[in-house]
Amino acid sequence: MKILIVNGPNLNLLGQREPGIYGTSSFDQYLPQLQARYPDVQLSYYQSNVEGLLIDKLQEAGFEVDGIVLNAGAYTHTSIALHDCIRSLPAPVVEVHISNVHKREEFRHHSYLSPVCAGVICGFGLDSYRLAIEALLASFPQKNHE
Repeated sequence: MKILIVNGPNLNLLGQREPGIYGTSSFDQYLPQLQARYPDVQLSYYQSNVEGLLIDKLQEAGFEVDGIVLNAGAYTHTSIALHDCIRSLPAPVVEVHISNVHKREEFRHHSYLSPVCAGVICGFGLDSYRLAIEALLASFPQKNHE
């Protein structure tokens, strides 16, 4: 099984940016933990601060992977282009947020991506990514045993 994890703008600063909200670990520190937990899953990772590059990566991978875990950061609340991209992909996408966006500023309460995603997980810190992987694995039980 192949799962792509995609992080959007400012998530390259995890561990440094607002640690009270996002924690003190970088995603590069967390990814090996996920890979160790799911040795039978090919986990790949991509991060960009550029909306067009995120779309390019999703389009490139969305026809080859079994699922995508997407934390689009602030683009979640602004990007119709990402919405249209996700809608066009055969791979299911799980929208992820590290913080509980519904406990934050009002503008973060609306997602352009949620309507075209298989599901949304938010508020569990970096563990939100693990929960998204679990959701994707549960969607493909036959692949879990290959």
